[in-house]
Amino acid sequence: MKRLLRLVALVVWTGAAWIAWQTFAPLPAPPPSAATDQIDRILIEKSARRLTASRDGETVLEFPIALGFAPAGDKFQQGDGKTPEGIFLIDRRNPNSAYHLSLGINYPLPEDMAQAKAAGVSPGGDIFIHGQPNSIGGLATLLSDWTAGCIAISNDQMKTLWRLARIGTEVEIRP
Repeated sequence: MKRLLRLVALVVWTGAAWIAWQTFAPLPAPPPSAATDQIDRILIEKSARRLTASRDGETVLEFPIALGFAPAGDKFQQGDGKTPEGIFLIDRRNPNSAYHLSLGINYPLPEDMAQAKAAGVSPGGDIFIHGQPNSIGGLATLLSDWTAGCIAISNDQMKTLWRLARIGTEVEIRP
């Protein structure tokens, strides 16, 4: 009887581990075209939870994304959990980020600052495209909207994007 219970427990545990791996394992990054060494545009479609990177109008990469914890609508103020909308540029690269690599975008723009100032609030800032939190050690990819307003992808996908994106790359974020 004890052997049967152990066998059942082993089967249940193995099944649970397999389900957890299928749910939380990082998604492999699709290989970019061998001829591509740089991209010139990144499109973020918030409603589709999709990042598309292109060069000369040709799609090079497409990744699923996670957004801010309250992603509907345009970012208005610090702490609102929204991901900004508009056309931005990558303006910095941080290899020592608290998240696996990060590409900063130049939010807030002057119009964002003026709107927030008129309302007496801070527009926020430090919006990045980044990988997963370093604190989880690359063991999982968080799938739901969990950032404070950034765009998150898997660590493998971030490595690929990091290699292809340069400062000055256009980033369009659509609703």
